[in-house]
Amino acid sequence: MRIAFLTAPEGVEQVELTEPWQAAVDAGHEPVLVSTKPGKIQAFHHLDKADTFPVQAVVGQTSADSYGGLVLPGGVANPDFLRMDDKAVSFVGAFFEQGRPVAAICHAPWTLVEADVVRGRVLTSWPSLRTDIRNAGGTWVDEQVKVCDHGPNKLITSRKPGDLKAFCETFLDVFAKEAG
Repeated sequence: MRIAFLTAPEGVEQVELTEPWQAAVDAGHEPVLVSTKPGKIQAFHHLDKADTFPVQAVVGQTSADSYGGLVLPGGVANPDFLRMDDKAVSFVGAFFEQGRPVAAICHAPWTLVEADVVRGRVLTSWPSLRTDIRNAGGTWVDEQVKVCDHGPNKLITSRKPGDLKAFCETFLDVFAKEAG
């Protein structure tokens, strides 16, 4: 399965990109780094600059139907940048419209709120997003990983880097079943 990993040009939490990416590779999938601009993205370790990674596709020049699923890594700045980009928001929304699975961790559900796809859904996130999710019509829960099928697609969410092992195992299991 080709899996889109959507990040802003800067601000993604590196471990929330690299661990799910490697898990996807190890499971035989093809991860593709999608961003809002060509070139490289700048990852972070919390507030400190970390590594850069080459962008493989740009929103507006690629579409959701090119991928079997979507992974949204977190980082505080990353989803805030994405939610301000109309093409990125439309790209995310298209996965829901097409019934394709989406996995989001930590602050990434901010982009889901902006895409107006959390209404009626049950999800988790970094705790500071709780009110935003509720205000957008979603139900927030404090769980390591949450799979929600109350909508057009499967939505897998986790709270923080400490949940990465469960997040990776769960999204890979759900994505495999959806591809099956």
